Parts: sequence; C-alpha cells; structure tokens
Amino acid sequence: MDSDYGVPRELSEVQKKRALYQPEVPPCLQGTTVRVEYGDAAIAADPAGAHVISQAFPHTYGQPLAHFLRKTAVVADAKIIAEHPAVRVGIVFCGRQSPGGHNVVWGLYEAIKAHNQSSKLIGFLGGSDGLLAQKTLEITDEVLSSYKNQGGYDMLGRTKDQIRTKEQVNGAMASCQALKLDALVIIGGVTSNTDAAQLAETFAEAKCATKVVGVPVTLNGDLKNQFVETTVGFDTICKVNSQLISNVCTDALSAEKYYYFIRLMGRKASHVALECTLQSHPNMVILGEEVAASKLTIFDITKQICDAVQARAEKDKNHGVILIPEGLVESIPELYALLQEIHGLHGRGVSAENISSQLSPWASALFEFLPPFIRKQLLLHPESDDSAQLSQIETEKLLAQLVETEMNRRLKEGTYKGKKFNAICHFFGYQARGALPSKFDCDYAYVLGHVCYHIIAAGLNGYMATVTNLKSPVNKWRCGAAPISSMMTVKRWSRGPSATQIGKPAVHMASVDLKGKAYELLRQSSSSFLLEDIYRNPGPLQFEGPGADSKPISLCVEDQDYMGRIKKLQEYLEKVKSIVKPGCSQDVLKAALSSMASVTETLNIMTSSSTGQTQL
Repeated sequence: MDSDYGVPRELSEVQKKRALYQPEVPPCLQGTTVRVEYGDAAIAADPAGAHVISQAFPHTYGQPLAHFLRKTAVVADAKIIAEHPAVRVGIVFCGRQSPGGHNVVWGLYEAIKAHNQSSKLIGFLGGSDGLLAQKTLEITDEVLSSYKNQGGYDMLGRTKDQIRTKEQVNGAMASCQALKLDALVIIGGVTSNTDAAQLAETFAEAKCATKVVGVPVTLNGDLKNQFVETTVGFDTICKVNSQLISNVCTDALSAEKYYYFIRLMGRKASHVALECTLQSHPNMVILGEEVAASKLTIFDITKQICDAVQARAEKDKNHGVILIPEGLVESIPELYALLQEIHGLHGRGVSAENISSQLSPWASALFEFLPPFIRKQLLLHPESDDSAQLSQIETEKLLAQLVETEMNRRLKEGTYKGKKFNAICHFFGYQARGALPSKFDCDYAYVLGHVCYHIIAAGLNGYMATVTNLKSPVNKWRCGAAPISSMMTVKRWSRGPSATQIGKPAVHMASVDLKGKAYELLRQSSSSFLLEDIYRNPGPLQFEGPGADSKPISLCVEDQDYMGRIKKLQEYLEKVKSIVKPGCSQDVLKAALSSMASVTETLNIMTSSSTGQTQL
C-alpha cells in the first residue's frame, strides 16, 4: 500500500455529519437476488457509423440492453441470479477528479459485500499508472470511513490517465490476470469510457475472464446520450460555481461600475455555462455551440457584448456579469483554424518559438493581431486528443480587452453615452473540483456503484452503468446497463487545408442541444437577464434543508427516461404479438396492419431525415 493513499482524513464537524448520511437505493437494486431483463440488441445512434463500429468491436457491439427489475416485477423471461460466488473486482479513477467519485467505490463495496462477504474490492492507486504497475489497496470499511459523501479522488488518486496504446491495453490485461480479477470498473468521462470499451473488446478477443464496466463520472456534464442523462459531479460543480457567480453579481450590483467576465470550466461543451446561467441569472452568456452554429467571429462576439453594454448604459446600468465557457476559443472559426495550424506545426516537431514564423499569411496576420498573452497561450502544446489546453487560454481577458478598446472608441466618437468601461476577469475552474459533493451526486454515485455489481453478477462485459428518470425521487429511478459501443460515433475531422479522414469510433462529448428545452428556457429569459438585474443566488451547497434535494435545471426540464421508454415499447410490441395471432378476426388483422404501416412510414421518414440516409 502507498502511504499517500487511503489514509483516514481529518474531518470537520460538517464532514463528520455528511459521513453519517446513508444514500438509499431504488427497489430494483434491493435484496440479494439480481433480476435482469434483456432487451433488443443496442445499435449506434448514428447508423452511418454502425458498420465501422461493429468492425472495430466485433465481440462487444450489438449486445442487448439490460434492465434490472424490482422483486415484485413479473417478467417471464427475466434472468434470476440468486447464487453469488465470491468475486474479485478492481476499480480505478480515470480522468479529472469529480465530486462524488468516492461514493461509486462505496456503493460497489457495499453491494459486493451484501451479496458475498468473501468478495474483494481492490482499488488501483494513482489511476491508470497504478493499474499498469499493479499498485493496489484493498477497500475496507476502515478505508472508506472518512471518504463517504466527501469530495476528491484522494482515497485512490489519479494521474494523467490513458489506456490506449497496445502496450497499455496489454499491460492492463496482464494486471487483471495477475490479480485474478473477475471485473474491472473504470470511473471517468468520454475518453476513459472509450478506453474501457477498447479494453472490454481486447479482453473478450483474448478470452480474458475479466469483465470491464464503465461509470459516467465527469464534472463537465458532456457524457450525455440516450442512455446517460447526466454525469456524477456535474450537479456539484454547477451549484458551487453558481454561488460564486451570484456573489459576483451582487458585488457588481453594489459597486455599479464593473463588468465581470467569468470563464467557466467544462472543456469543449458549454453545459456548465448553460446550467450556471439558469441557476444564477447573469446578464449574458456566450455559448460555444451558439457561436459555432452561427459561425460568429471574434469581432462578431465583441460587437455583441459591446451592444449589450451600450443597451444597459441607456438604462443607467454600467455594470454586468458575462459568462464564457472555457471551450469558446475552439468554437470561434478563425481561432480554431489558427489553433489547427499551430497544432499541425507542433506535430511536425516545430518548436514553439519558431511556429509564428511558419504560419500561413492569414494565420500570421491574425496571430500578430492578438495580444501577447494570448499568443503565448495558443502556442502551448496540445492535449493528447489534439485539443488546445483550454484551461490555460484566457479567453475572458481577450474579450474584455477587445470590448474595452471598442467601448473607448465609441465613447470618444460620442456614440456611447455611458461611463468608462471597467472589466474584471475571473476563471472559476479548479476551485470546485474538490468540493464536497451535492446530495444528488452522493445518491447518484452510490446507486451507480450498486448497478456496477449487478452488471458484474450478470456477467456483462463492455457495458456502462446507467440510471435514468433521475429527475424523479430515488425510489423511481430506473437502473440498467447499456453497451458502451452503442454510445459511440465515428467523427470526420480535417487536418490541414484538404485532408479529411475517418476517425476511430469513440464516445464523443455531447454539445449543448440548441433545440433542447434547457436552451429554449435560456432563450426565453435572455432579454430579461440582459437588461434587468434579476440575479438569483442559490446559496451555498446544502446537504439538508431547503435546496438540499434540488437537481440540475437542465436535467429537470428535459423529457428523458430513454431506458424506461424502450422497455415500455417492448411491452406494447409484446401485447400486439399476443393479440394479433393466426386465427384472430379480419378486423383485428386489418387494424393492426393499417396502424403498423402508418407507424413504420412515420419512423422511416424521421430516421432518414436525421441521418441523411434512406431506410428500408
């Protein structure tokens, strides 16, 4: 055991009270018998990439959905698992730390012990590095005691995680075989779960006995699809940031002379910025998805903000708060193209100090226009996925500087009658990553841990633990599992002026849906947010009392529960089959044929219009 990990924490009185909270589990996870119903084979959401995905994952693509059933459910073909031999399960934190991660470990530990006291849960120390090096810690009640309902990943730790190369994948398999693991649970976001899917496929091909299970844990909230409504950590991050934003809003309203430009974490997608806007009501938010969809340039965005400042000044308001997602820089067309060119030069081994001299004429002109601090940040070496180091690029300072220059010009020309523009910039990022998790994240993570055991007991490989109907009380949550390969897409991307190649299948981050209800809610309120100071302070994160049971607004306004609806559809189809049998009346048969023809035609049109392909 590494002395830096798993040591008891010194807890405050608040943390001690938190540690006593026992999350509940839905009825489908209660008891010592696992009941699982299998649905139809799960396919990729994008049929255009299905062939590529099925070829890359021949052993794990096309597996059925799994629904875990409560004791009272009557399902004829459900699989009942009453015998639970002792298992050895490994668990590893991958990706950036996210509030609630420890409760996944706790939930899994309690589930495996409830089904067989001889089972072992083995934590890998230091993330994927610890997995490859076989650095382990057996999880016990004593180890868990000071980490229940607490933030961070420090019980086991993490590193810059990646299990991608052939050497890394084979190393992970060797560790699992050496430790005689029945299953390996990987906690992380889109990248980590893509790696989990590749491990599951490789293990299956090599006939390795270890099953691989993924858990959706990422504070960015960008692992969203038809099976995953939200991720562990997102609620906490948004609540913590919303309180900070609200404090700044109150300060702006009090001083009446500053514009605050606040950049929020969230990587490429703007989910955190959208949710925090809905919670705290700042005057303006610039979503990366809006910018990309409208192809707004940096000058368009600057003008948009300047016009807003001018409109507020006409109402004698010389203050305001503007939110900016950290991924905005990659959504602005000309800045993204500049970054691509810089990253291409990095890839060819050009040193940072020589890159500016090798840029194309247009890129060089844009680069020289930008302030020195931004130039230096854009030249940073890209991440392992070729994206920019978004947390290091101070887009909020760039916009504040451009807006200040333009407002000074308008002031000098007399077209702006307000006071001198003053900007203050903030980045709300790492401060929230180690926050004490919200009650929702504690419950959600703990339940996901239990779901992981059910997946393992069912002998499933290459699946992600899922919980849907999350906006309802815990006793109405639906628990199941979906093949990770069915969440994958195959994206095309360009590198350079003409080269276009097809990417490998991956679980890609989900952007904010500009047709979704959360975005629609923002659009309905945006004009009043802009011109009126209707700032809202949700207050500090609560574990008891008012606000303790609140959930993300963007989760609650959406009409989700995909897994529940799939199951309901299966029930309807079974009813049709039971009614329309040889020997039924002509009228029943005609009604069934007419209805099915109409439904099939409608679905065919909907599917072909969404994929651009004609369905048979």
